Amino acid sequence: MALIDTYGRRINYLRLSVTDRCNMRCCYCMPAQGVAKLEHKEMLSYEELYRVSAACVEQGIEKIRVTGGEPLVRRGLVDFLGRLSALPGLKELVLTTNGLLLEELARPLKDAGVARLNISLDSLQPETFARITRGADLNRVLAGIDAAQKAGFGPLKINMVVMRGVNDQEILDFAALTLDKPFTVRFIEYMPTLQDEGWGAQSMPGSEILAAIGERYPLLPLVSSEMAGPARNYKIQGAAGAIGIITPVSGHFCESCNRIRITATGRVRGCLFSEQGTDLKPLLASGDPEALGQTLKRIVTQKPGRHHIAEEDAEQAVVNMSRIGG
Repeated sequence: MALIDTYGRRINYLRLSVTDRCNMRCCYCMPAQGVAKLEHKEMLSYEELYRVSAACVEQGIEKIRVTGGEPLVRRGLVDFLGRLSALPGLKELVLTTNGLLLEELARPLKDAGVARLNISLDSLQPETFARITRGADLNRVLAGIDAAQKAGFGPLKINMVVMRGVNDQEILDFAALTLDKPFTVRFIEYMPTLQDEGWGAQSMPGSEILAAIGERYPLLPLVSSEMAGPARNYKIQGAAGAIGIITPVSGHFCESCNRIRITATGRVRGCLFSEQGTDLKPLLASGDPEALGQTLKRIVTQKPGRHHIAEEDAEQAVVNMSRIGG
């Protein structure tokens, strides 16, 4: 079975948020004052998350990415992931983390069946890292990356949100990480999710990022796999790893978007920036798997052709990424 939207896109990728909580306070993800924590009763239980995931796979989802907030802060996650990885029909289970708890959990995650990890890392300088994350310890994340390698994870993906005047001077340092390590370093344009005044001054276009790397290193284009995310991938000639450029602002990739999102509270969305969504809790309470499947199909049918975050006249609500699993 395949999920095809009205634009002919095959939807085979689910981003599943398991918590809104995080042990970082990154400046591009949540306001300085933080966000009100959801009550436990508002969150889907692991049993409900499993049932939703099973329904998605039955409809044609082949890849699930577990996100948050920070997914590793939720108790019992490893056992849930072990059950999820054994879901019949699921081809790939992956996880995005900020890495703070990875040193202790890398091996258990690998044993649970997680195939790959994406690790958010926005600076290699302790002071800059602490400023972006509002106080986190860079050394803990680096130790987590080392533990993930020792646990036997395949090529790690390192995600860097590039912010002009904040960490853009480190672009070449991040690119150099791929020379000797089989990392895929992905440079992500800063997005106006929090609608900060003057956000555009911090957003560096992907073309400028790529040009800066290209001036220093010869780059070769790579072909992405069918279940891959939105990055345009390149390889420094002779390097062990690869480089990805993700351009949600300057060059949206909506025409190839292959995903839907489900929040930790059970709300399913066809687009990160869509204010529309459907609460799955009543369907889960009813115990009607057919109704749940039909709702998932409808969300795919209603998936918008593209977002409009970079358009001047577009009205865009604040997006709390920790709540949506962006």
